[in-house]
Amino acid sequence: QVQLVESGGGLVQAGGSLRLSCAASGTIFSINAMGWYRQAPGKQRDLVATITSGGRTNYADSVKGRFTISRDNAKNTVSLQMNNLEPEDTAVYYCNANIKADWRYRALDYWGRGTQVTVSS
Repeated sequence: QVQLVESGGGLVQAGGSLRLSCAASGTIFSINAMGWYRQAPGKQRDLVATITSGGRTNYADSVKGRFTISRDNAKNTVSLQMNNLEPEDTAVYYCNANIKADWRYRALDYWGRGTQVTVSS
């Protein structure tokens, strides 16, 4: 069983910062891309940022220059540093990882349960 557990959400004023972390645990052979997605009330879940096992990153246009994604391959963790937060960043943030649990099986996408980020104006 593979689990992704997020931490670090909360309430912050506009212009403030938060750091989200996500740890993958369980039976893991290898992890490909990891990333963060978010879903605001009444909206679809959107990509925020992704990072490959080699460290290549991709960001949504709305967060470029404000958010930074990073990962620790030795610890199977991914983090999202969010600076200069805006009320529009308010959402539930979900961790995602493409994980190969065993060398015999194909990689699958796993999701965390989400962590709430609320930015007040």
